[in-house]
Amino acid sequence: MSAPTPYLNFPGTCEEAFNFYRTVFGAELSYIGRFKEMPAEYTVPAEHAEKVMHATLMLNGQPFLMGSDAPEGFGPPFNAGNNVHLSLSPADEAEAKKWYDALREGGLVAMELTPTFWAKLFAMVRDRYGIHWMISYGQP
Repeated sequence: MSAPTPYLNFPGTCEEAFNFYRTVFGAELSYIGRFKEMPAEYTVPAEHAEKVMHATLMLNGQPFLMGSDAPEGFGPPFNAGNNVHLSLSPADEAEAKKWYDALREGGLVAMELTPTFWAKLFAMVRDRYGIHWMISYGQP
């Protein structure tokens, strides 16, 4: 297992923030994907098309920060305080299911562990202590 990576949500300022963090920490913006790049079965309002669906900053060859914009209708509403998640990358499907089952016990599931267009399995859970987690296993 790799170390958890902080996942930050922004109210439309992800790209600006990540460019700032890139210069502050000397990191590399290794990926930036936009909502307009989502598969055709997802309806993306024109005003959200250029917003950041996912971005990754790398530092010393390792993921340092990940993040996205949080437009209305895509995930939970943006509120300061719920905009930080810890992103986990399990070694295999069994580990993903184990973590998902443990973290949801007494917690709140925001997104069931399910296949997505970006991962073989993905889930979002707030654990019983109020900590937000993302579990992302493999490429589809």
